[in-house]
Amino acid sequence: MSDNANPWVTGEATSEQEEQEAAPVAQPTTRREVLRGPTAPQPTAVQVPEAADRLPSRQVHGDATMWWLGAHGGAGESTLAALALGSQPAAHAWPLPSERGALVPATIVARTNYTGLMAAQRAAREWAAGTTSGQVELTGLVLIADAPGRRPKELRQLEQHIAGGYPQLWTLPWVEAWRMGPPSPSDIPREYRALLADLNLTISTN
Repeated sequence: MSDNANPWVTGEATSEQEEQEAAPVAQPTTRREVLRGPTAPQPTAVQVPEAADRLPSRQVHGDATMWWLGAHGGAGESTLAALALGSQPAAHAWPLPSERGALVPATIVARTNYTGLMAAQRAAREWAAGTTSGQVELTGLVLIADAPGRRPKELRQLEQHIAGGYPQLWTLPWVEAWRMGPPSPSDIPREYRALLADLNLTISTN
């Protein structure tokens, strides 16, 4: 692999390097965190992942304000689509434009457990390898809490490591009320409002 390969994306860093790069671990902010990693694919530095590690792709139609791409089942893409006017869930597949030359806006969504974080890393590798270059405009990664309370240190360190493979990172809290019913735009937490504001999306009134 090229010496220019991004270890945040490839996962090639040693345990000692990961520990150094991940520390100190700051608590997530309520607003968008600072620019993390590459803003464009790096096909000369990152190899295309094996087919088993890649998300499917499908053509999409219409002018969605954003496509929420869940990196795994239960990531929260439908929840975000319900909150952001004109946005759509991508059904766990890269949304490719139906018209030549078009660029589709997409944001990866994952949970903060180990399975979700590793799925987010695989998606970052695929994007960095250029498999969707010229078709998908990746804004960043949204991580939604998989449980209430503070996450274990090990997961927070892994989160910081993987976030380095994305242009931007947003972290969203657990919302207990949404376990028992659909998400309601009327009581959306401030972190969710900040995410939509950063992406210039309007909160749905439905």
